[in-house]
Amino acid sequence: MSNFKGFMAQDSPLHMFAEFDGDINKIFEQGKAGDMPVLTTRNMVSFPGVLTSVTIARSATRQLVKYIEKHPDQQFAMFCQKDQNIEEPSAGDLSKYGVIAKFLKVFEIPGQENRYAFIAQALTRCEIQNVVKEDPFLWAHVVPSPENMPKEDDLEFVTIIKDLRKRVKEYIDKSDSIPFELQLSLHGIEEPTFFVNMVAYHIPLPLTEKMELLEASDIKMRALSLLQILNREIQYANLRLDIQNRTQHTIDEEQKNYFLRQQIKSINKELGGEDGSSEKAKIRAKAKTKVWSKEIQEAFEKEMNRLDQLHPQSGDFNVQLNYLQQIVDLPWGEYTKDDLDLKRAKRVLDRDHYGMDKVKERILEYIAVLALRGDLKSPILCLYGPPGVGKTSLGKSIADALRRKYVRVSLGGLHDEAEIRGHRRTYVGAMPGRIIKNLEKAGTSNPVFILDEIDKVTQNNINGNPASALLEVLDPEQNSTFHDNYLDLDYDLSKVMFIATANDISTIPGPLRDRMEMIEVSGYTTEEKIEIARKHLLPREKDKTGLGSEKGMTIRKPVIETIIERYTRESGVRQLEKQINKALRKLAFYKMRDGELPYDKISQENLEDLLGKPPFYRDIYQGNDYAGVVTGLAWTSVGGEILFIETSLSKGKAAKLTLTGNLGDVMKESAVIALEYVKAHADLLNIDPRIFDNWNIHIHVPEGATPKDGPSAGITIATSIASALTQRKVRKNVAMTGEITLRGKVLPVGGIKEKILAAKRAGITDIMLCSANRKDIEEIPQEYLKGVTFHYVEDVTDVWAYALTDELVDKPVDLSVSEEKEEKAQ
Repeated sequence: MSNFKGFMAQDSPLHMFAEFDGDINKIFEQGKAGDMPVLTTRNMVSFPGVLTSVTIARSATRQLVKYIEKHPDQQFAMFCQKDQNIEEPSAGDLSKYGVIAKFLKVFEIPGQENRYAFIAQALTRCEIQNVVKEDPFLWAHVVPSPENMPKEDDLEFVTIIKDLRKRVKEYIDKSDSIPFELQLSLHGIEEPTFFVNMVAYHIPLPLTEKMELLEASDIKMRALSLLQILNREIQYANLRLDIQNRTQHTIDEEQKNYFLRQQIKSINKELGGEDGSSEKAKIRAKAKTKVWSKEIQEAFEKEMNRLDQLHPQSGDFNVQLNYLQQIVDLPWGEYTKDDLDLKRAKRVLDRDHYGMDKVKERILEYIAVLALRGDLKSPILCLYGPPGVGKTSLGKSIADALRRKYVRVSLGGLHDEAEIRGHRRTYVGAMPGRIIKNLEKAGTSNPVFILDEIDKVTQNNINGNPASALLEVLDPEQNSTFHDNYLDLDYDLSKVMFIATANDISTIPGPLRDRMEMIEVSGYTTEEKIEIARKHLLPREKDKTGLGSEKGMTIRKPVIETIIERYTRESGVRQLEKQINKALRKLAFYKMRDGELPYDKISQENLEDLLGKPPFYRDIYQGNDYAGVVTGLAWTSVGGEILFIETSLSKGKAAKLTLTGNLGDVMKESAVIALEYVKAHADLLNIDPRIFDNWNIHIHVPEGATPKDGPSAGITIATSIASALTQRKVRKNVAMTGEITLRGKVLPVGGIKEKILAAKRAGITDIMLCSANRKDIEEIPQEYLKGVTFHYVEDVTDVWAYALTDELVDKPVDLSVSEEKEEKAQ
């Protein structure tokens, strides 16, 4: 390097910059696009317009300087490398932006023999478009990327510059590492853009922050960012001065240690490291393991920076720390792998639950489509039906079949919208909603999530409407960006398999019901309950009562049926489980008292000893000896039942219709319609119309303490009235169900499966129902239909034609009305 010339002391960068009094745009315009050498710097970021001193240390730098000395008009680019430890950086190791510069002079560094540096004038900001060659030094095609200049009348920019000048002076006054000459030099710079770039270049800041300042494409934004940085640095300087002032007096060892810790904290912050907080270190360590989006990463860094600015002893510090802990504890983008083996899934579902074919079929369809597509939004199901049929426990089986995590939230009595969406962080004690908290508990973003008792959510109260908050959760088009008020970030719920359960879907708002796939889980038949008791309940209850080792202890099928029919009244098996547990508990008591079991098998003879007298009895068909008594079929919340419609006649001057039996409005209307239809078709039944003026008609449905309603007893009431008025017998072992209209049309009704099973238990052999219900019969397994003949009808007259025989009952009532009697009645 002996050919490098010396450089005059008065030509220092500060001196030359302070004397500059030209047009800034002229400097910027000198930077041209083209192929040029690229100089890489380790710890220096240059800014447009600034005179830059560069130490010549690397071999590539020497070669570049020699080349430029031979070609003095050749411009070159300067870029700072991201990692200072890389000895020979490539284009990918450099910052995004650099500067185009022109070479000025080379000089020997004073006091260091044979060490040289050179001065360069930075012209304009630039970017590397592509690399041309890398040997003996980097050569690339560079294009200018000038910043946006503020307008001359921009008052905001003028204000920022004034404040920046004050802050620079304050910062230099409080800093021991910056020469006072820098303040004098900066004070002489009137041009605001030069001033901003000069401050950004000379103020000692971390390289990452200087790179960010150079990346700012707007001079105003660069000035504003620089002002924020200086405010922070001044706060740090004030902190250091405050610590020094408070520790100048004679202090004990504990105070001395505190002072040293504060100094270490400040030094670590200056170096960009942690402040020593173990909680922060744990949070950052967890954050490194997360795979989250750019938006979440930026939000996390922003909140971490906010935490760094808070004092550890302040209340806000713990609030902010808890918030960040919540963010890193959530399973962002973490999913368990689904088991797509259809055979295994079916085996698991069948093992845990008997029946429920529709639900199982829907889950198997989802697995099949997922296996074919590889990715699919999870379905949102709502299982509705009576209590105790296994809706909630089915969720566990589905999770087991898919090998997913299982979480459950009970929504019964939920009255606060914040329970779903969380509280805003401005509230004391704020926390996320139940959805986010349970996802944290599951540790995965695709669990099977049970929303239990969704029909019992409180609506429209002072704390908002939780049912409306569930709309976002259960909408497949929205829940990919579910927004929790506490998190204040979007969370993807599209892979969560939500399964809601309900007993009464009429209380679920329409929009919420529309977002779910409704699947009815009907009550179990007696036959199904027997199988469930044998395969599931009995083995489980034996283990619970300590009788699991008694292999011979069984309950025969007829005994289980007796327990079902005479000791329980339910659609599910919850009460049945309790009764079996009660019987086994009594046996366990006998075993401990006597040393052995009194009997190995529970039979009809010893059942009352274990369970007491049966509280219920089963309805049995009562024959056809009485006119006006017809067997109907009803659906209840605990299954199907038969009911008897009784019609009696009594003489009266003002004929009237009386209805008793705790009937609802719809059933009363059905009775009125049935009577009017009989009156309109009296000639078809050979009924004297004068009877209606001289006889009172009383319709009664037994078990008056039980409320009854619904239209399905329409044809039963019409047949009962017709039988009473004609005194004809009703065909033996016949039951019927169906709604009627004023025209006599028979309409379809629901609950067919339960009604058929109730009829079979009562000994019914023939069932009459609407032709439109044929499809319901075809969906029922054949084993439930054996021994029953179905008669499909379209009109009430079809019902009468089959149900009413020509035989009169014994001792029929004389309903004839003579003219003399009629005249007296009038």
